[in-house]
Amino acid sequence: MSKSKTPVGCPCGGPSYETCCGPFIEGAKVPETAEQLMRSRYTAYTLKNEPYLLATWHETTRPTEKIVRPDEKLQWLGLEVKSALRLRQRKAEAKPNEDFVEFVARLRVDGRGQRLHELSRFLREPGDGGLRWFYVDGEFPE
Repeated sequence: MSKSKTPVGCPCGGPSYETCCGPFIEGAKVPETAEQLMRSRYTAYTLKNEPYLLATWHETTRPTEKIVRPDEKLQWLGLEVKSALRLRQRKAEAKPNEDFVEFVARLRVDGRGQRLHELSRFLREPGDGGLRWFYVDGEFPE
């Protein structure tokens, strides 16, 4: 009797890695929205995929030191997207190549639970094969 493989959800909360963040991280597709990029970056953090994180980080704010430490006792527990702000901001000001995504990521560091609440800023600029979204920076709301 063959065992059927149970689909595993994507770390970002999507239905499966193969149909959600996988194509972005593996280079088969480019995220079309800032939210897709943010979700794929969260998934890349869970997979400790530093090359993807660096490739999607805006060159003006990209760190030069290591951002993923293989020996770090860090476990990502879940992601909640609070809002993607583009639609509201578009009505107020025309900046189609800038977007913001607010999220809360839950994690455990050395066994202690933590929350990362961030309002991330993204820019869409020319990249490999056309316009691409890049993570620029973030603010941490209280």
